Amino acid sequence: MRKPSLVIVLFSLLLISVACSQKSVTQSEIKLPEDIPEYVDEDDFDQINWENKAVEFGDRGIIGNENKSGVIGAEMTSLNGQKWMWHLWGVDNGDLTIVGYHKESGTVHKILMDGWTIQAQSPNNGADSHAPSSVKIPKIGEWAILLYVDGTLFDTLIYEINE
Repeated sequence: MRKPSLVIVLFSLLLISVACSQKSVTQSEIKLPEDIPEYVDEDDFDQINWENKAVEFGDRGIIGNENKSGVIGAEMTSLNGQKWMWHLWGVDNGDLTIVGYHKESGTVHKILMDGWTIQAQSPNNGADSHAPSSVKIPKIGEWAILLYVDGTLFDTLIYEINE
């Protein structure tokens, strides 16, 4: 009787060990682009909560995390380029760095057409600051858009880009 239970315990430990090693390999496979700002850290991508989807709020069609950050234009096709207006609450002005992470491929992308960073300034649509931009999402799928304000991770927006 003891041998079958010992075999089951050892087999279970082996499965757990393999599962844990697979997880750490997957997390360490994130490769950051060479020109990405130095304050963007691989650990930031491990913190993404894929269940916290961006939602529409307010009367202006802003899609994001209410009272934190959101975008006008995110509902429109962006694979060929689109205008998005970013809105931030709790930020008067500052450098807004925008980093895209494609869930299915596990790849990091620059989605702003003019670099990684734009200037957020002046209130608009009820937000404390805003920044217009041109974006191009490289492929369809689920995206985490990490927002950094003055070099610090500020918020993450989860969007499903279908076209």
